[in-house]
Amino acid sequence: MNIANKLTLSRMIMVPFFLVAVYFEKDSQVLPISAIIFAVASFTDFLDGYLARKYNLITDFGKFMDPLADKVLVVAALAVLVEMNLIPAWMIVLIITREYAVSILRAIAANTGQVIAASQGGKAKTVSQIIAVLMLLLNIKYGIYVMWIAVILTFVSGMDYLIKNKKLISQK
Repeated sequence: MNIANKLTLSRMIMVPFFLVAVYFEKDSQVLPISAIIFAVASFTDFLDGYLARKYNLITDFGKFMDPLADKVLVVAALAVLVEMNLIPAWMIVLIITREYAVSILRAIAANTGQVIAASQGGKAKTVSQIIAVLMLLLNIKYGIYVMWIAVILTFVSGMDYLIKNKKLISQK
């Protein structure tokens, strides 16, 4: 197993530690340990992709596990924020719906031998979600506004994927 795949697995492994940290910190206004774990896990998303591309460490395992690890981490964090009444539940529903739609679209494309690469909008969505989660975990003022930006970018980037790949959807 190469270093990029180990980083991806480490992100999956950090999710339960993040949830345990949240459990023990949930009664305080600021969740610093949870935020650190989330930040480190989020950084592994950047680092594993960088290393995989730079050193040609791209594997089928990584292609499958990396997006899964990303989704598990973000959904865990968003679920925590909903449970703590820091964001409304509809936000997480919209974000999860977009992630499923894009994942299904990528699966359809892969079935036809095509690859749908991450768009700039998708990358901006990811960065905004990470920043929003960290701000909310650390009780930083205006974190909810950054989450609103993340939700808007989530919707816009999801629609962008669907519009750019409508031929895949309309095939019989």
